[in-house]
Amino acid sequence: MRAVLDTDTYNEIDDQFAVVYALLSPERIRLEAIYAAPFHNGRSTGPGDGMLKSHAEIRRLLDRMPGHADVPVHQGSTSWLPASPSAASQDLIARAYLSEEPLYVLAIGAPTNVAAALKAEPGIAERIVVVWLGGNPRYWHRAVEFNVEQDPAASHVLLDSGVPLVHVPCRNVTEHLRTTQAEIERHVRGAGAIGDYLADIYAGWYPEHFGRSKVLWDLGAVAWLVNPAWVPTAQVHSPLLTAEGTWSHDPRRHLIREALWVDRDAVFRDLFTKLRRRPPR
Repeated sequence: MRAVLDTDTYNEIDDQFAVVYALLSPERIRLEAIYAAPFHNGRSTGPGDGMLKSHAEIRRLLDRMPGHADVPVHQGSTSWLPASPSAASQDLIARAYLSEEPLYVLAIGAPTNVAAALKAEPGIAERIVVVWLGGNPRYWHRAVEFNVEQDPAASHVLLDSGVPLVHVPCRNVTEHLRTTQAEIERHVRGAGAIGDYLADIYAGWYPEHFGRSKVLWDLGAVAWLVNPAWVPTAQVHSPLLTAEGTWSHDPRRHLIREALWVDRDAVFRDLFTKLRRRPPR
């Protein structure tokens, strides 16, 4: 399937694993471009700085995967919605019209770039499918998590525009995608330059790994494209995001798909297998 990946890659370490997983899954995903998404936390001074750091991190990943060095990488917005047109949003609009085949948009950060493209050219809603990792399940007492909280206006666009949407929540869904230092050392380190890089950033994330696991949330969105049976979904009415950061429900709203759970073992088995198949340095 034709796909692009929109990622706040330097925000933490799960995006890097998701980018690599998408690139290593050509049997299902034809990744046409990668977009750097903005973010703002302790690892950036603002959304624009976060976007630039994400762009640089994408380049570091591709440098360690020579077979994928020619994948186009575009800078995204330097601010939250309303955002000025960016190379990422303009490329998304152009790619949406390149083929009659739908373009799957894997959005694993704040959906600013995707929302900006939909606002600038609403017609692409008929040509793309957005797979968005953000927010919590509709039954959860809090809708917001990091991706929603970063840009609520962009989150509203995805939920309200009618664009075909696969919502991949965090709590009780992608939070099952946990792995450990021991597992990373056994199955990721040694898998070429990219495997060693992923192992290094995992090892550096926590000062102490004893009895501790780490969630690699963003793998869930990629996994849905790789094998939707691993991330089963149900059709639901698109929820309303309230000003209080909760969900409200209206059965008259359009339908979207929402992921219900993730087969953690199947996803990691597939990722580790693909990494180990990479040729050595």
